Amino acid sequence: MDYPIGEGEVKLVSTDWLEKKKKEDIKILDFQPNVHDYIYEHIPGAVYFNEGLFRSAKEGVPGKYVPGKNIENIFRSLGIKKDEPTVVYTGKGEFKGWGDGLEQTMAAYTLARFGHENVYLLDGGLEKWKNEERELTKEYPETKESSFKVEIKEELFLEYREFKRIKDQEDVLLLDARPLNLYEGQGPWMKPGHIPGAVNLPWKNLMQSNPRKLKSIDEVESILEDKGVQRDKKIICSCGTGREATNEFTLLNWYLDYPDVYIYEGSFTEWCAYPDNKTITGEKPR
Repeated sequence: MDYPIGEGEVKLVSTDWLEKKKKEDIKILDFQPNVHDYIYEHIPGAVYFNEGLFRSAKEGVPGKYVPGKNIENIFRSLGIKKDEPTVVYTGKGEFKGWGDGLEQTMAAYTLARFGHENVYLLDGGLEKWKNEERELTKEYPETKESSFKVEIKEELFLEYREFKRIKDQEDVLLLDARPLNLYEGQGPWMKPGHIPGAVNLPWKNLMQSNPRKLKSIDEVESILEDKGVQRDKKIICSCGTGREATNEFTLLNWYLDYPDVYIYEGSFTEWCAYPDNKTITGEKPR
């Protein structure tokens, strides 16, 4: 594949691209799952940022984004500038081993959600970088506080009421990025199954396993076609808490430039919080 891939605020880049660019005026953010993973090893120049800072509970419902003013203070303290090329990556975490690869799609989406205009996501993440025996370090870079001003991009996501209003319209396709067993049966949620109408497309189906790298565009488009993902549809990406959905949202919205894509951030967790909302078990959407 030719890199960078994508249009707009988020693009997919290769390890070769980052190797060539890392000494230029760019920001590199390490989203390994635990700070000890970063302390153990990271790409030279990378600043540590934990994705857990993005979300908390709101009115008792977990997994909701914190207010923009909270994010603004964090972005500023890390020296993030909204127009500066900013590379995000993660890995399984050499010290803790907790990573699943979603940290970097979650990070890329969240940066764009709060107004960043120039995000690059490292295809294959730290695992590919290490497999190629590229340089790692334990040193911490110097940072200077920025003046980042949050601008929430409401056109990227749907709130609960709007989601419920449109999800069953004929021109809408709702995707559920969770594993099949959670889609079909009982997971950790108070209700089993999935949101009525949701089509299961596990996010891992679109990725190679080691390193966690996007499959070829031809393979991806074949999978999407099989699931009925078409450009004339309004596509809503969902999952359990909105995290897995970021993988498919970044793919469809930015890499493949589908014209009408949204993420339902509340996803199945928020849906289940309303007692009257039905859920469906089994392999069929309805």
